[in-house]
Amino acid sequence: MTKELNKIPRATLKRLPLYYRFVNSLKSKGASRVNSKEISEGLGIDSATIRRDFSYFGELGKKGYGYNIDSLLEFFKSELSDADLIKIGVVGVGHLGKALISFNFPIHDDMFITEAFDIDPEIVGTKIGDVTVKSMDEMKKVIQDQALEVIIIATPIKVAQSVTDKVVDAGVKGILNFTPSPVQVPNDVQVHQIDLGVELQSLLFFMKNYG
Repeated sequence: MTKELNKIPRATLKRLPLYYRFVNSLKSKGASRVNSKEISEGLGIDSATIRRDFSYFGELGKKGYGYNIDSLLEFFKSELSDADLIKIGVVGVGHLGKALISFNFPIHDDMFITEAFDIDPEIVGTKIGDVTVKSMDEMKKVIQDQALEVIIIATPIKVAQSVTDKVVDAGVKGILNFTPSPVQVPNDVQVHQIDLGVELQSLLFFMKNYG
């Protein structure tokens, strides 16, 4: 990154994909530039926060002009990943896993779910879009051969930790955990926990108290 990560707030880093998706949508509509007010209105993030977020990465725009969309997109892509293609694998091809594979993350032009793994022999060998589900027995070799950077865990809770141990052993450094059970990983592995139940409870709280 252009600045040291430990000097940039985690909240700022987590907003980068949101900015990328919004700016990319403007480009698809033919826009060539955007200002912080427009981004604020589109994302519901106040302008001051947006300007502060961008300031961590140097001069991205000009006062009175705003931001060049092509330049912003190139910046966001370089900050989100140094790789030309971000390969993602999904472990657990139940209802959630299938939905994630079908959705396939249109946040980043070069971010794709390319592999899926499951233990059920009736699911192994089936295809979801362009992704063929492989056996868990093949997982380590596939992760290493295909240089998968991120694994999404969408398994039952009881096997979340054992699956995590296996993907870490295969060399994965990024895990998105969709099970309600927190998992333990070494310090050099990043885990983001997505607990839909907690998110819904949080939403209901804000609806009740701030609606």
